[in-house]
Amino acid sequence: MKIAIASGKGGTGKSTVVANLAFSLAERQPVAVVDCDVEEPNIHLFFPAPSEDLPVTVQIPEIDSTRCTYCGACGEFCRYGALTIFKDRHLFLPELCHSCGGCVRVCPIGTINEIERQIGVVQIRKPTPALTLITGILQEGEVQAPPVIRMAKDQAEGHPLILYDASPGIACPVIETLDGVDFCIFVTESTPFGIHDLSLAYSVSEELGIPAGVVINRSDGDDGTVRDFCTEHSLPVLMTIPFERKIAAIQNKGNLIARELPGWKEQFIELFESVIRAKEGVQ
Repeated sequence: MKIAIASGKGGTGKSTVVANLAFSLAERQPVAVVDCDVEEPNIHLFFPAPSEDLPVTVQIPEIDSTRCTYCGACGEFCRYGALTIFKDRHLFLPELCHSCGGCVRVCPIGTINEIERQIGVVQIRKPTPALTLITGILQEGEVQAPPVIRMAKDQAEGHPLILYDASPGIACPVIETLDGVDFCIFVTESTPFGIHDLSLAYSVSEELGIPAGVVINRSDGDDGTVRDFCTEHSLPVLMTIPFERKIAAIQNKGNLIARELPGWKEQFIELFESVIRAKEGVQ
């Protein structure tokens, strides 16, 4: 089963939910966690362990200047502004290249080849026998997150249970993360911004046909608005985490409430069971 944990905005506690859920489940079954927030990954901070690093590369064009006639066909084809052709030279911006390969195909005399360029790394850790942690890291200055996310997800294929920690928002990295998942958990807060961004995130899962549920984090007990939204859209509230000093103190130290506070491991296991029931209810 593949479960994505997402949020419409940053700072809702999404990664904290992922880490606690993974810790709780790993005591009874194998779990793979894929950190798809490749610009700011942080799940590995909860589970320090040595890593095996795999480079992530993409194909980019290499133009043979000794043969190029500067006809401009490749530049006209490129929709991302990566290639600009002048009368006697060309300008290539590799950070803008989407590796579509179109420039190679449209070159009339075959002066363009493709070479590999590293844009990131995927780290694989095994902090416990039952827990596999896969972290995608986009290199500083790079903008193409989806290839890193795809490779990180590929490394988890074959595991019976996979948790994907998505990046915040609803942009391309989130779409890439949600591709192929069985269920999505949205982590939100009972604030105007939280509800607004939950609405945006839910619209993505609805468009992709992915069943979803909600975890309310930092609840002050006044959750009526977010619960009304969930009722209106048939979104089950799977779990509520209260806004308490002792919980905040543990999280601020980089620790897990499922490890430190009695009863919370069982509550995160119940969260997983609620996901199973919610998914079966949809089907």
